[in-house]
Amino acid sequence: MTRPRRGLQNIRTLTGRVKKATLPHEAYLRISHIEMEKARKTQESEKARQVVADIAARVQEIEAEKDDLLRAVGERQFSAGLDRPEPKKKSGSFKIRY
Repeated sequence: MTRPRRGLQNIRTLTGRVKKATLPHEAYLRISHIEMEKARKTQESEKARQVVADIAARVQEIEAEKDDLLRAVGERQFSAGLDRPEPKKKSGSFKIRY
């Protein structure tokens, strides 16, 4: 009677039985990875806040410029005594202007 040959597949090991989190070096690697991701996300968040602040500042500048222009147009109309032109009366036909 011959014994069956034993190969590499027949060797019993503890592979897969130990959780990776219980290995100290694996846990420290995971912690460092998480910290780097946190730092990147924090930096992205700060950049996004700055972009929103820049947009809000530009909107305020636009509103201020618009108010100045409207005030200038209003003063010019009142000083010259100009009123808004009356709209043209519409005829029944459809016309396209080029």
